[in-house]
Amino acid sequence: MKFLNRVFKRTKQRVLIIGWDCAAPQLVFEAFKENMPHTRRLMEEGIYGELESTIPPITVPAWMCMMTGKDPGELGIYGFRNRKDHSYDNLYIVSSRNVRESTLWDILGRCGKKSIVLGVPLTYPPKPISGWMVTSFLTPSTRSQYTFPAELKGEIAEIVDDYMIDVSNFRTDERERLEQEIFEMTEKRFQLARHLIKSRDWDFFMMVEMGSDRLHHAFWRFWDKTHRQHEPDSPFSQTMRNYYRLLDDELGRILECVDDNTTVLVVSDHGAKRMDGGICVNEWLQQQGYLKLKEQPVSKEITRFSTDMVDWENTQVWGEGGYYARIFMNVKGREPNGIIPPDDYESVRDELKTRLEAIVDEDGRNIGTRVFKPQEVYKTVRNVAPDLIVYFGDLYWRSVGSVGHGSIYTYENDTGPDDCNHAQMGMFILKSPQIQSKGQVAAKHLFDIAPTVLREFGIDVPADMRGQSIEG
Repeated sequence: MKFLNRVFKRTKQRVLIIGWDCAAPQLVFEAFKENMPHTRRLMEEGIYGELESTIPPITVPAWMCMMTGKDPGELGIYGFRNRKDHSYDNLYIVSSRNVRESTLWDILGRCGKKSIVLGVPLTYPPKPISGWMVTSFLTPSTRSQYTFPAELKGEIAEIVDDYMIDVSNFRTDERERLEQEIFEMTEKRFQLARHLIKSRDWDFFMMVEMGSDRLHHAFWRFWDKTHRQHEPDSPFSQTMRNYYRLLDDELGRILECVDDNTTVLVVSDHGAKRMDGGICVNEWLQQQGYLKLKEQPVSKEITRFSTDMVDWENTQVWGEGGYYARIFMNVKGREPNGIIPPDDYESVRDELKTRLEAIVDEDGRNIGTRVFKPQEVYKTVRNVAPDLIVYFGDLYWRSVGSVGHGSIYTYENDTGPDDCNHAQMGMFILKSPQIQSKGQVAAKHLFDIAPTVLREFGIDVPADMRGQSIEG
């Protein structure tokens, strides 16, 4: 009987997911491939390819969309900050309390499986699960209750000295300090991962490392020769390559902790690309006659946009900054001082879309902006979605919400130094005993991950879950 138990444990079906936030396929599969032997071996032994992200391709909500098989509209989560209602200034920061759909670990728990969940965005505050949870970078600090069960917090303090939830500030000119913190944070996260993998009897393991995201935003210009602010002789010219070496080393150490029967997935929630500049969305809306302020800021004095500076009786539209733009319309009967007649809503929205997609750069060339209506890209639209979602320059340009620029163009980020934007295509690598094919395959979608995990366990995929299992 003891021998049979040992055999059962050794052949137990397990699925392990390593998440590298923002990891770009052009780096993993091409630029840094030769520096990543463990990743390369996994690619050779399994299948790999691009992984399409959500609209928009941002950390929140993309990881939770992956873990639920639901789109942002179904979750009712459109970014870190969301409108609570149709008033102008009632915003909230999203948390696990706003996730009302079943996650993979919820479904697996109902089927008797135990999970380890480490650093997955939108898990704070921690909810009870069948297994163990350590929450993500949105956790206020390690002084918070950031684990389930609660006593795991004390164990982490004993295992990992000064465990890091996130780096202190990644939009900074203090790049030497930031470089050190990113590497340290990643090493500590993987140290904890190995401890949990070795010390628990688990079925499903899922972790997300945020260091890769912080790295790209702070150091992309030093690697990318096409970046307008490229610095070829910088002391940080090898920072990105060295960090991907670290990711690969840590992956190799994780793989040593599991057997060949374990299904392994390496995934990212979205990709990355250089940032060419920013479009000042509220400056543009003023120029086009959609937005009117009570008073104009002093010329060239950059001022953070706030809704209390708006003349609402003469404003049709306002916008928010970020990696993509959120456009909101001031609709009569919906917003407190709305002026757009409901019957004109679609015609004004269509006009906005056309004008946004016609934006040119300072040399008169169309920058290739893409504009989405939530009702056309989501299965359903819950809570208060933007009226339009805008990728300026197909995400080569970010949205800048502040005013006082004197131009719709800016080449400095108003929230601090930032070298890159998010890209629609992330990456995945999958090694499964159930998949015999090898090599690169056609792009898959982030929604395909949850069905793939359930298939590995022989669990039926819920009918309302988007995506399909990756078959090779």
